[in-house]
Amino acid sequence: MPKIILAAVAALLSLTGGWARADAPHQVGGFVLGTDIADCKDILKLGSGMPIRYQEYLHQVEIRPLEGFKSGLIAYGNCHAPGRIVQIKLKYGDGSRKFYDQLLKRFKRRFGEPTEWRGDAFHVVIAWKWSFVDQDNNAISLTLQHNIKDEEEKMGNSVKMTMWNLIEDERRCYRQKRPDAVDGGSSEMPRKAGKTDWDVLVPR
Repeated sequence: MPKIILAAVAALLSLTGGWARADAPHQVGGFVLGTDIADCKDILKLGSGMPIRYQEYLHQVEIRPLEGFKSGLIAYGNCHAPGRIVQIKLKYGDGSRKFYDQLLKRFKRRFGEPTEWRGDAFHVVIAWKWSFVDQDNNAISLTLQHNIKDEEEKMGNSVKMTMWNLIEDERRCYRQKRPDAVDGGSSEMPRKAGKTDWDVLVPR
């Protein structure tokens, strides 16, 4: 994300309360955005690391069970700054709605009102997002989510923190090395010219 855009976002956020710049979060569960993945190797399942599909400029690794958390994935760069943590996704040990409401109250107390609703209209997924620009002009998002069990999502509470400019650094680096890649992933599949075969595309 260009610095001029980050500066504009920071100015706008400062006008809407001032907290978004000063209180930008960087860590949770012992993991810190922007630091080296090797710094927390003792609480990671190192053999679980793999590239993220369609985002080959990033790898992710599972965490070991931690106090308060049952699972999680840590994403880190492998091009511009190999090993640098760009995203933290953790699932809490307590998956109840009551615990989510307690978390949400504490998140609001620390960070103010959320920036954006990220859940669905039926509240099967309940999610609130905060957006920040820190003192170093890093663009950071924080999402707190509760899922009611259905066919797509497993019930539980989770937190996700992302430093978007670091992801953009990795994407840009990968595209420079792989100009044939599509959105950082593999090249587009070839398309056959002619009539669309709907029997292949529609379930039966």
